[in-house]
Amino acid sequence: MGEEGFGISPKIMSQVAAELLEVAAMGVSCGVVIGGGNIFRGVKGAAEGMDRSGADYMGMLATVLNSLALQDALERRGLETRVMSALRMTQVAEPYIRRRAMRHLDKGRLVIFAGGTGNPFFTTDTAAALRAAEIGAEVLLKGTRVDGVYDADPLTEPAAKRFTELTYREVLQKGLRVMDATAISLAMENQLPIVVFNLKAPGNIGRLLRGEPVGTTIRSES
Repeated sequence: MGEEGFGISPKIMSQVAAELLEVAAMGVSCGVVIGGGNIFRGVKGAAEGMDRSGADYMGMLATVLNSLALQDALERRGLETRVMSALRMTQVAEPYIRRRAMRHLDKGRLVIFAGGTGNPFFTTDTAAALRAAEIGAEVLLKGTRVDGVYDADPLTEPAAKRFTELTYREVLQKGLRVMDATAISLAMENQLPIVVFNLKAPGNIGRLLRGEPVGTTIRSES
């Protein structure tokens, strides 16, 4: 959405595409999960009186729109991609099948996982943790508007403290709003490290993959 109030920002889309092209150039296999809050947020719709299931399905459809836009941005720059959707819409995306996704990754394609988990009441965070666990990812990177996890909202609390490292249990016990509890629990069960970082800072994904200290890392107790 960028600085816009709604929809897809060409500037942000171009920046994200450039980041992912750098990842591909490093030879790293990458899957991407995109939310749909720039178009429609299911929780907000439910809060305003909509049926929660219907609102969540609308949110999942919004993720498909964003995924197709990112696919276009990447393929115009020469990177082969596949959009795989948990919601079946075969005219525009492949249905999500784990083995097929793994084959695309083995062939060097970037896979965009759309449609959330395909079920209402589950967030995009949970979809990301689920897909990462399914494909055996080494790390789950969560791009946000801030540069890590804080003990309060840094956008409204100037004195908020940023953590460099946390355990899954600390996130759950402190009630830190990093990802929902289901996503954190799923990552914990599968020993999947999470790095929360500022997606809007150019080059951050490449820095992370080169091992530079960026954002907040969430992992098991050492």
